[in-house]
Amino acid sequence: MRRVELLSPVGNKEMLYQAIHNGADAVYLSGTNYGARKFANNFTNEELVAAIKYGHLYGVKVYVTVNTLIYENELDSVIEYLGFLHKNGVDAVIMQDMGLIKLTRKIYPNLEIHASTQCHNHNEEIIKLWKDLGITRVVFAREMSLNEIKNINVDVEKEVFVYGALCVCYSGCCLFSSLNGGRSGNRGECVGSCRLPYKLIKNDEVVKTEGDYILSTKEVNTLDYIKELLESGIDSFKIEGRMKSPSYVGYVTRLFRILIDKYYKNEELKLTSGEVTNLKKLFNRDFTKGYLFNDRDVMNIKTPNHQGVEVGRVIDIYKGKIKIKLSDDISQNDGIRFKNKNQGMMVNRLYNDKGLLVSSVSKNNICLLDNKFDISVGDILLKTIDSKLIYELDNIEERRISVSMKVKCLLGSRLELMISDDINNVTIYGDLIDKAINREVTSEDIEKQLSKLGNTPFKLNNIDIIKDNNIFINLKCLNEVRRNAVESLIKLRETREVEYIKNTYIDDYKIQDSNNNINLNVLVRNEEQLLVCLDNKVNDIYVADYELYKKYKHYNNIYYRLDRVMNNYHEFKDERLLVGELGSVYKYYKDNTLIGDYYLNITNHHSIKLLNDYNVKRVTLSVELDEYKIKDIVKYFKTPELIIYGRLELMVMKYCPLKKCLEFCNNCKSSNDKFYLEDKFNNRYPLTRNNCLTHIMHHNIMDKLDNINTYKDMGIKNYRLELFDEDKYQLQELIDRFYK
Repeated sequence: MRRVELLSPVGNKEMLYQAIHNGADAVYLSGTNYGARKFANNFTNEELVAAIKYGHLYGVKVYVTVNTLIYENELDSVIEYLGFLHKNGVDAVIMQDMGLIKLTRKIYPNLEIHASTQCHNHNEEIIKLWKDLGITRVVFAREMSLNEIKNINVDVEKEVFVYGALCVCYSGCCLFSSLNGGRSGNRGECVGSCRLPYKLIKNDEVVKTEGDYILSTKEVNTLDYIKELLESGIDSFKIEGRMKSPSYVGYVTRLFRILIDKYYKNEELKLTSGEVTNLKKLFNRDFTKGYLFNDRDVMNIKTPNHQGVEVGRVIDIYKGKIKIKLSDDISQNDGIRFKNKNQGMMVNRLYNDKGLLVSSVSKNNICLLDNKFDISVGDILLKTIDSKLIYELDNIEERRISVSMKVKCLLGSRLELMISDDINNVTIYGDLIDKAINREVTSEDIEKQLSKLGNTPFKLNNIDIIKDNNIFINLKCLNEVRRNAVESLIKLRETREVEYIKNTYIDDYKIQDSNNNINLNVLVRNEEQLLVCLDNKVNDIYVADYELYKKYKHYNNIYYRLDRVMNNYHEFKDERLLVGELGSVYKYYKDNTLIGDYYLNITNHHSIKLLNDYNVKRVTLSVELDEYKIKDIVKYFKTPELIIYGRLELMVMKYCPLKKCLEFCNNCKSSNDKFYLEDKFNNRYPLTRNNCLTHIMHHNIMDKLDNINTYKDMGIKNYRLELFDEDKYQLQELIDRFYK
C-alpha cells in the first residue's frame, strides 16, 4: 500500500530533532539564502550537511527550499549552491523562480525539483507545464479544494498544506510587504501586512466591524478530516511552521503521525480532548478546515495573535493582587494574557488563595497574581505558554531503528558479526576464536554484549547466534565489533547514493534589438480610456473587460487581459492575450499571440527565455526590480516591458472582506459604492471585486515617467501605463508627458 508522506517544517536544529523524533517522514528547511522564511534561524552550509545526514540516518527525507525569486546577479551563486546540495544528497529542492527551474534542469538534470506553492499552482494547466519541465512534485495553492486537487490529472506527486498559518493572498501574488515596506514576500522577507489593523471604508464612511484585523486568517487544522485526506490520493501532508517553536513542530507532527498510523492499522481516528487542548496552548489564532474542505470562515478579524486557552476568570481585585477562579491548572513560568485588557506576561510570582508563594495552583481553585496591568473584575485569563507541556515536549524519547544481528563464533575462525536494518547490511570481523581454558563464553554472554546499543540510534530486534561449544571470546572483542558495526551502519544510512551530474551550460543569449522604436502600451479599464488611447495611436492596448475587448478587437493592437487566477479556460484561438499566470501561457501559447504581464514575477533573463520558449513575444518585468536589477536584465533582452505609471495590485484573495464584514454578498455589484481598507497611517487601499475574487490596490500611484530617460539609456523600448480610475483628461496628460 502506498503510504502518505508526513512533511514537517524545520527552522533550526531543535525543530529538526523534534520533527524527526515525533515521526516525520520528511522535513523541509532552508539555508541562509534563497528561502521563503528569511527570518527563521535557518542553516549554514555545514549545518545543512549535518541536517541531511541526520535525516537520512533516521530514514527521513530532507528537502531544501530555494523558493524565492532570483535576481540576475545571483544566478551564478545559486547554481553553485544547488550543486552543493546535490553533491550532499539532498532529496529535493523546492523552487519558485521559473527561470531558475529551467536553468537547474539543464545543469543538474537528475536533481529532483518540487514546485513551491509560491509558483501559484492553482489549476491543471500550470501543472502540465511543470511536468514538461521535469518537476516531480507540486505544492498546491491553499485556496484549492480537495476535490479540485483530486481532479488534477497530471502524473506528478501532490503536496498540500494540512496544518498551520494561511496566507490571505494567493501565494506568489502578494506585493503588499514589498511595495509598502521594501521587504518582498517573494524574497522571504514578508513583514506580515495582513496581520496589521485596518478599517473598512464604504465610500467615505467607516464600517463598524467585529475587529480591526480584516486580513488576518485563522490557522488551518485538518486533523479531524484525516480519513478524507488519506483517501484522496494526496502524496504529502505538509505542516506549516518554520517560524514557530520546536515544541509546536514536534507536537503537531506527533498527532498527525498517530492518526496516520491508526488509519493504516484500521483503528479509530480520534484524538483525546487533552491533545486538542494542547494544540490550542501551543499556538492558535482559532482554527479553520480551510479552503481544502470548502470552509469560507477562514478569518479571525478580532486578533492576529496566538489566543491560547481560557484557564480562569478574574473575580476580585484587592491589595494590588488579581484574584482568579481557575478552570485549568497554572504554574510558574507559564505565559498568560488577559483577554479584555489584551496584556500579557510570564508568571514569575504565583500565590495561592492564602497569599503564599507557590509553584502551581490546580484547576477549580483560587490563585492570586500581581496586578501589573490594572486588570478589571470579569476579565478572562488565557494561558499562552504551558511551561509543563513545553518541558514534556522538549524531553521526548528518541526514535530507535530496529536492527537484527547474526553472529558466527566458530572455533579457529574469526568472529563474524552481521548487522542489518532490512535495507543495509554490514559485516565486521573480529579476532580468531579460541578454545575456552576455564569458562566458556555462552550465547547469553554474546547477546548481552552485542545488545548494548543504548547511546546509538538502534534497538536490537532479534539476534541469531551460531557458535561452537566450549569457545572463548574476549569481551573487549565483542564490544569492538559491535561499535565498528554500528558506526559502519550509521555511515551507510547517512549517505544517500546519488549520481551527481553537472552539465556544462553555455548561455546562448542574443541581445534582441530589432528596431529603435519607443513603444507606449496602456492597460485600460473602461471604454473612455480605450478611445483616448486609440486617438493617440498608443502601440498596444490591454483591455480588462472581455466584452470591451470583443467590441474593439478588430484593431490589431488590442489585447485581452486574462485574470491572474484561472479556474476555467475559454477555448481561445487567434486571439491577442495579456497573460498573468503560467497556466494561461501553457493553455494558449500554440494558437494565440501572448504578452506576459507583471504578475509573472520576472526577475532574471532565464525566466524571459522560458516564456519565449512558449511563444510569449514580450514580457513585463516585475515591479519589485530597482533600476540596477533592471539594467542587469536588459543586458540580455532589450524588449521587456516596464510599467512606469499605475496603481498596482497588492493582493488577490479568495476571501471577501465585504462579505465578511457586511454580512451579505453582492456588495461588489453596486456601481456607486467604493470600498477601501484604511491603515493606521490613514492610507486608503481600494478594493475591487471580479469573479468572486478580491483585489487590493495600492494606496499610492507609482509614477516613474520622469525617469524615462534613464530607462531609455538602458535600451528599454516598451513602457506601460497601468490605469485604474483615471478620466480622459488625466489619461491625455499622462500620454503627453510620456511623448515629451
